[in-house]
Amino acid sequence: MRLRFDTDTFREILDSLLRNRSRSLLTGFGVFWGVFMLMLLIGGSSGLKEVMARNFEGFAQNTCILFADRTTKPYKGFKKGRSWNLEYKDVDRLRNLVPELETITPSVGLWGKSVTRGEYTYGNAVVKGTRADFVNIEAPTMRFGRFLNESDNAQERKVCVLGKKVFTNLFPDGEDPCGKQICIGGSYFTVIGVNWADNNGININGSAADAVTIPINLARRAYNLGNNVQMLCLTAKEGIAVSDITPKIREVIYRAHYIDPTDEQAMFLFNTQLLFGIVDNLFRGINFLVWLIGLGTLLAGVIGVSNIMMVSVRERTTEIGIRRAIGATPRQILGQIISESIVLTLVAGMMGIVISVAILAGAEFIVSQTENPASFQVSFLTAVLAALLLSVLGVVAGLMPASRAMQIKPVDAMSDE
Repeated sequence: MRLRFDTDTFREILDSLLRNRSRSLLTGFGVFWGVFMLMLLIGGSSGLKEVMARNFEGFAQNTCILFADRTTKPYKGFKKGRSWNLEYKDVDRLRNLVPELETITPSVGLWGKSVTRGEYTYGNAVVKGTRADFVNIEAPTMRFGRFLNESDNAQERKVCVLGKKVFTNLFPDGEDPCGKQICIGGSYFTVIGVNWADNNGININGSAADAVTIPINLARRAYNLGNNVQMLCLTAKEGIAVSDITPKIREVIYRAHYIDPTDEQAMFLFNTQLLFGIVDNLFRGINFLVWLIGLGTLLAGVIGVSNIMMVSVRERTTEIGIRRAIGATPRQILGQIISESIVLTLVAGMMGIVISVAILAGAEFIVSQTENPASFQVSFLTAVLAALLLSVLGVVAGLMPASRAMQIKPVDAMSDE
């Protein structure tokens, strides 16, 4: 079947569609609304996913974070409800007995510390004690200087890395603070860098923006923490799921601290791999609903087009019969009806794509003015596929009316008259 789109054919299609403008407009609106909603939902879900991903940006996805909690079962003479603490020695225990682990790094945090520089003060900082390998857990975004290194920790250097909020409060002019000193509780530290990351999704020992990060050995000595650490941050080697080695990790820690091996409440394990899996499944569900709602609405519009074309064919029985009488072939009648259906579907659908893209561009512009910009646009490939889908649906919508038109004979025109 060939569809001839010469000038006369195109004028004839337009004349047929404009003959009843209100009906064509209302019919096309169903297709317009279906495509509009589909593109809007696709672009909106894409932007939302980008915003969520940015909140978790820089955080390792195969991470496990350990916290000590009270025991809930008696063990070897110890009563239940006993308090205990993770130790710095647990790092070596895990490294020797759990070879599947890639990174094992301790961390301590002291909340609500006041940080000053001359006349400037930030009173809600959290002093974090970490090692250089903490970057494998939460990657910093350095605006100035560098992060801590192994020498800083080994030599207990009085250096620090400032978070974004701490920096903007202590250095309101935005100058490079490296080499300058700040005061925390009467002790002075030299600034070696500024971490511009703002991990709103996952915060380890407080937000990175509120942190003043110092070497953990210095923090343990300066704040009399002894051998205790607040948490251990772990990452598994490539190809190994953290959840698979969790029982082994728990066994090593419990054995060293005399805890019942079956007491799962004595230590809290935060497995970020499960969290990221939940987020991925959430967006899979959102994408499924987007396509389900969008395609369902679009299909309803296409069914409306098919019904209206059936009405149009019924009204044009005389016209079609005369065409057959003067030599029009069934193929030509078929091509005429399907062409009208395609044009109506495409015009309405393309308007839906254009308007939805314009609205998404406006939303993207508004969000770009915030601290978390995101792209709410649909891809060019998605728009092209939508146009092709509209063409196919236009053909499908016109098949039944066209089949009905092909069955009309000249004698039907005379009887209808």
